[in-house]
Amino acid sequence: MKKNPKFETIAIKSTENSFENSRPVSTPIYLSSTYKRNNDASYNNDLIYSRSDNPNRNIIETAIAKLENGNYAFTFSSGMAAISAVFQTLKSGDHIILPDDCYYAVKKLMENILNRWNLSFDLVDMSNLESVKKAIKSNTALIWIETPSNPLLKISDIQEITKIAKTKNILCAVDNTWLTPVFQNPLQLGADFVMHSTTKYFGGHSDVLGGCVVVNDKILAEKIKDIQVLSGAVPAPFDCWLIGRGIQTLHLRITKQAKNASKLAKYLESHPKIEKVLYPGLKSHPQHTIAKKQQRNGFGAMISILIKGDEKETFTISTKLKYFTTATSLGGVESLIEHRKSVEGENSTTPINLLRISVGIEHIDDLIADWQQALSD
Repeated sequence: MKKNPKFETIAIKSTENSFENSRPVSTPIYLSSTYKRNNDASYNNDLIYSRSDNPNRNIIETAIAKLENGNYAFTFSSGMAAISAVFQTLKSGDHIILPDDCYYAVKKLMENILNRWNLSFDLVDMSNLESVKKAIKSNTALIWIETPSNPLLKISDIQEITKIAKTKNILCAVDNTWLTPVFQNPLQLGADFVMHSTTKYFGGHSDVLGGCVVVNDKILAEKIKDIQVLSGAVPAPFDCWLIGRGIQTLHLRITKQAKNASKLAKYLESHPKIEKVLYPGLKSHPQHTIAKKQQRNGFGAMISILIKGDEKETFTISTKLKYFTTATSLGGVESLIEHRKSVEGENSTTPINLLRISVGIEHIDDLIADWQQALSD
């Protein structure tokens, strides 16, 4: 005689997935940490354990690889985890060339953590090819490129730097967070790694952390995959779902943001209280020609400006703005502003009168009017 299962058993078995053959238009969130084996002990779709792979993660990795024209993409729990993964492909004693105004956390990662692995680095003006050549040592293994750089928006010639690197058997990595594949594809320009903080434009709504590394080479892909799985800094399924949703509107958002940024940069450049506007789309930008050569259809949505005044005056102007929220990060639909030196700390070389602006999708007339009132006496 068959016995009915007890309450506890019913509670478990009755809630198992019974919609495996459903076909939802919107991608579901796959929260399961593990997956059923078949009767022969094999797995469907190679899904075993969520640290190794997850459907939501697989979806965005496939999407980002396609958008970057890459063969392989690997996502991480943050942009810094993705950066760390690239550096972890190196060996003890290797030397890295970094931009002289690189993202401050990259420099801190080298100084506070990776120096224990005997990895050394030099800071170089990447907009100067001769400086890059002179910085190369016998043990240089990686050139890390930010273009535009953070926060001075200097442009590095990816194609020329990768040519220099290849003659010395040096790898090149490009942080493409600020431009995204909408405007720039570093792999097509010769880069070995492309890194993104998917927190920014891929997510697009300031509500998720993530990072990604894209490569073409199979050996590099195997190294990054090992680091991803064995280090365990993987994104959660819901984070992947949010980033996947953001990818669908990436082109719409960033092209609108870039148009707004271009108009705002031109307005600010003409204002008597602005000392300088750093935006590659302006003809006054020293690497404007290089930016036009390697960036498609736009110059991004990030602007840095130098105020004619001291640190206090710079702060005061930023606090007068109504439509630019004072906050760290970038790439969301809302406009943000921050005094970059105060974020980076006392060792920062960023000018005290620099404000970094992440331009959102608000109406450009409102954004310009906001600056008009903030800069008025």
